[in-house]
Amino acid sequence: MRLLLSLVTLMRPHQWLKNTFVFAGLMFSEAWNNGPLALTVLTAFAAFCCFSSLVYILNDWHDRAADARHPVKRLRPLASGAVQPAAALGLAAVLLALGLALAAGNLKLLVLLGMYVALNLAYSWRLKHVPVVDVTIIASGFMLRLLAGTLAVGIPPSRWLLLAGLFVALFLGFSKRKAESFHDEADQRAVLEHYPPALLDILMAVTMTASLMTYGLFAASADAQRQHGDRLFYTVPIVVFAMLRYAYQVHRGRGEDVSRDLLRDPWILLALVAWLVVFLGHRF
Repeated sequence: MRLLLSLVTLMRPHQWLKNTFVFAGLMFSEAWNNGPLALTVLTAFAAFCCFSSLVYILNDWHDRAADARHPVKRLRPLASGAVQPAAALGLAAVLLALGLALAAGNLKLLVLLGMYVALNLAYSWRLKHVPVVDVTIIASGFMLRLLAGTLAVGIPPSRWLLLAGLFVALFLGFSKRKAESFHDEADQRAVLEHYPPALLDILMAVTMTASLMTYGLFAASADAQRQHGDRLFYTVPIVVFAMLRYAYQVHRGRGEDVSRDLLRDPWILLALVAWLVVFLGHRF
């Protein structure tokens, strides 16, 4: 049982929250009543969960010796010895096979998944040390998820949605770096040597402003008005509040783990519920 729990921890299932970007196209197209399409999107989400866990396992396997010397990362299953390298690679092989089976027959999804793995392995093993390139790759992972839930399943992606998604992903990436900068210097990522605090503040401000502008323009666009009426427009203040709240948390040293910290802030969770009520309220 202990080994099973360690293997589950190794997959980092809490990080699957990031894969919900796959559902954006289905949500904004309001096509969830289309059973076959919804099942295709759900399958794409499951495939991304398999491949994202695969990447985390390979990253931990590669960094296990360095992680064992880190005050926090030494508790990870591979670094602590709770999971042996052979067992981790075996689990990675199972996830690869399952992910390929889920994506079989969808060439666009397979290509996007392949790009996701290639970018993330390049990030984990080298490019995470290159400033700006590191965050660009993080943002690319979110964009690939967004495309998997639109282009790969036959939902035409909105240009405004893609732009808003890009800037939100960049904002989250630079927020992650800002939160990491609050660690003791000895525990910080090497790349933070190239990110002066003032620069991170500027990059966060620029990407947050761009996120809010593009989301607002998306919500006010003629296409959105035709499809959603004023409902999407009324969500703009909620999104503004949520992003300002998240920026506040980041400047308190939180936000390093987006999936964990989003779920721990009750005000951000309340904003999410409010967004769903406004956007979906007409259905009830």
